[in-house]
Parts: sequence; structure tokens; C-alpha cells
Amino acid sequence: MTAWEQRIADLVAVPSTADRPAALAEVLDLAIDHAGPGFTVRRFESNGKPSALLHPPGRPGPFRIILNAHLDVVPAPPELFVPRRAGDRLYGRGTHDMKSAAVVLTDVFRTMAAELPYPIALQLVTDEEVGGADGTAHQLAQGVRAEFVVIGEQSDLRVVTESKGICQARLVATGRAAHAAYPWLGDNALLTLTEAVGRLLAVHPVPRSQAWATTVNVARLETPNHAYNQVPAEATAWLDIRYPPTDADFAGRTADQVAAHLTGIAGVPARVDALGPPHHADPAGPFARALLAAAGRGPLRKHGAADSRHYHALGIDAVIFGPGGDGQHGPEEYVDLTTLRPYHDALVTFLRSVAG
Repeated sequence: MTAWEQRIADLVAVPSTADRPAALAEVLDLAIDHAGPGFTVRRFESNGKPSALLHPPGRPGPFRIILNAHLDVVPAPPELFVPRRAGDRLYGRGTHDMKSAAVVLTDVFRTMAAELPYPIALQLVTDEEVGGADGTAHQLAQGVRAEFVVIGEQSDLRVVTESKGICQARLVATGRAAHAAYPWLGDNALLTLTEAVGRLLAVHPVPRSQAWATTVNVARLETPNHAYNQVPAEATAWLDIRYPPTDADFAGRTADQVAAHLTGIAGVPARVDALGPPHHADPAGPFARALLAAAGRGPLRKHGAADSRHYHALGIDAVIFGPGGDGQHGPEEYVDLTTLRPYHDALVTFLRSVAG
């Protein structure tokens, strides 16, 4: 096992999900240890989510480049936190999203930071999977700034200069409770809710293939019932909506406006829990052009949101650039180990190319 593989395996073995604060602290400390001594480590914490910013002593920023990595993962059964190798693939929760990239970014920072004639930082956060408000966004609120940011989310060695916005919302239907043997005496809120979800999916059907369009994922349907023989009086649906900047019903709208839009379609009250704008970085900008040249591939649009949107909101160009793999958030998540060296070398070439 190579040094990179061992470090990835060490990170994957930590179940760093949002509901495990001790694991979040552990994985952050482990990544900081991987960076090695000799760096100033600024620690942050917001709502129980720790993060850190590493930079060479005496160069506190603003930075020319920030390398950003998140160390948190989505929940998984225990066996997915035991990494396993099969050929050129390393399987496990977080291998692709995005602990492998975190290891390479940390290694590049460790070996390059002192050499570069400009200020650079490594940003490590533990809350990207739940929105990034307490990691990247919190650090930005504390004054952290850069001219350009590379976020190591998975991209198969492509440079992502545009990604969709994200809306996380809930639909809530109410009815009237009754004994299940006499359903005509009640009003089943869950049936009302499924009809409301159907109306929303009629407007935004699930695409048959990749499409640069607004998509709606129904993540959860629930009622407060604890018995089979009860007509539910309330039901809730969790929605994850991804939208391109051309969708005027979401882009540029406030949370209240989006909630009103969803209510109008679904016919039941909607509440927006989180709303993040689309992200865009100018592919013709000097930093993006340099990274595209180092990667040797054209720009890419990505359906998933990332912490890049927090930088975009402040007018700072941020791109996504990461290794290859597949299956993120699923049971067969893996990183393609053959992409780690090209990923490393492209980052090194890029950092040296913008030294002028």
C-alpha cells in the first residue's frame, strides 16, 4: 500500500458524519497531522463543526490560492468505513467524496507551500455535506480571502467552472386522524402529500439521462404515526432540488419566494430549509486557464453543489478539480487510484505556472 493509499484508508476509517462531533474533530486532526509541522494552523468552530486553515508562518493572507477539502461524509453502514482495494479501485465511504482528494491536496500543500513565491493556504472543513455554513462560509465570514480557490471534489480530472444551485425544502400536508378501520372518518395527510409531490414531479420530471435542467429528488416521506391502525393527520416530504442559473423560479430568488413557488405548484405549504446559488467561474480567467492547461482537458459543468458557491457569492472565482472514481454516496463508492498521480502533477504544474 502506498503512502497515499494508507492516508486515505486512515481517513476513511473515521466515520466523520455530521452526527458524530468527536469523529469530525478526529478526522480534522488526522488531516492536519498529514500536513506535517512548520505551518501556522488557524482553527475555527461554528455550531459544533470544526475547521482549519493552514498556511506558512508569516503569510496570513489574503492568499493567491486556497486549496479546499472537506473531510465529512454522508452516513453509511459500518462496513463502508473499512476501505478495501480491488485492482486499481479503493472502495469505501469518502474515498471519492472526497478524502482521496484531501490527501493529495494536503501532500501538494505540504511540499509546495514553502517553495511558492506567493501566499497559499490549505482549507480543511467538516460540514460540506450539510451545506458548508459552518466551515467554508464561516471562515469567509471571519475574513479569509483568496484570489482563486481549488476545491477537490470529484471531477475525473476535469475543471468544473459551473455548477447548479441547491434548494432543500419540505412540503407539509395536514389532514384529520382516525382509526384505520374507518378511513372515511379521517383525512389521510400522506395521500394528500403524495399527490402534492406528484404535481411537483410533473413539472420537474426525473430526466432519463443527464440534463442541464432543474431536478427534484424526494429524499424522505414521513408521518408522526407510530401505529399501523391510524390515519395520519400530518405528513412531510423532504426535497433536494438542483437548478441551473437559467431557472428564474429559483435563481436569484429569496427563500420565501422559492417557498411560495413550490407551494403554488404542490398545493400544500412549502418551507425552504437551505438555498444556495449556482456557482460560476470564468473559464477565460487567468487562474482557470492555467489550471485547464495543467489538467489538459476542457471545462465541465457539474450537477452537484459544493462549497464553491460560498466563494462565488463574494465574487471570488472557485473551481472544482478532483480525481476520478464513481459511486459517491452509494454502497460501491470508489476512487480510481490511477488518477491520483495525474491529479497531483496537474496541481503542482498549476501552482508553479501562476507564480508570475
